[in-house]
Amino acid sequence: MPLIPGAEPMRHEGSEVGVLLCHGFTGSPQSLRPWARHLADAGYTVSLPLLPGHGTRWEDLAATGWQDWYATVDRELRLLRDSCAQVFVAGLSMGGALALRLAARHGDAVDGVAVVNPACTFPRLSGYALPVARHLVRSTKGITDDIAKEGAHELGYDRVPLHAAHSLRGFFGVVRGELPEVTQPLLLLHSRTDHVVPPADSALILSRVSSEDVTETLLERSYHVATLDHDAERVFADSEGFFSRIAAGKAARDGA
Repeated sequence: MPLIPGAEPMRHEGSEVGVLLCHGFTGSPQSLRPWARHLADAGYTVSLPLLPGHGTRWEDLAATGWQDWYATVDRELRLLRDSCAQVFVAGLSMGGALALRLAARHGDAVDGVAVVNPACTFPRLSGYALPVARHLVRSTKGITDDIAKEGAHELGYDRVPLHAAHSLRGFFGVVRGELPEVTQPLLLLHSRTDHVVPPADSALILSRVSSEDVTETLLERSYHVATLDHDAERVFADSEGFFSRIAAGKAARDGA
């Protein structure tokens, strides 16, 4: 299937400091492209891949699972490590969960993590029903466009395939179990009002990671897709400052 215009992946060759950006479930690189461009303009090498099953039609997502999505970002991380001396991982929503798992699995190969409204739980009642419901109903209503800013739009599916949602639920369980293995510096930005991911997910992540360098930022004026919302510039500036601080500190230590 052809890609939806705007859903294309992005790659920018910059400095020896790289950033891997991971988009969310049923979304596309479009939701993170302004963030990616900001970092590219600041000189970073940036990778913003399109996850399997995304950016075309929701029926394509139904044929994929979390192992496919994670394999894509895992491969991109390895490619960045081949060309960059330092690499950071970042993500929105499910992309935040992908970034956290990369940090947990790759250890020192990841220098820091920045996540925006990261997801790590699934609604309890619908989660219990999924194992059976996914065989009876193909899809449910979409979860895109939770944005407070008038005129802003998230490019994504208007339907959620239940087979993929069932896989996502399993993935979140895997990520929760691995959170103590996250030791890298962590920047976590979350919205006060989010109609997709509950604030409790951010609190759970902060309570379970083993990171000693942790920065939590509350976004007052944005909903779930904060990277396209009123606080987008705050997300971009805070993450750039975070990456710069960590990269400079490591460079100084390595040069000592």
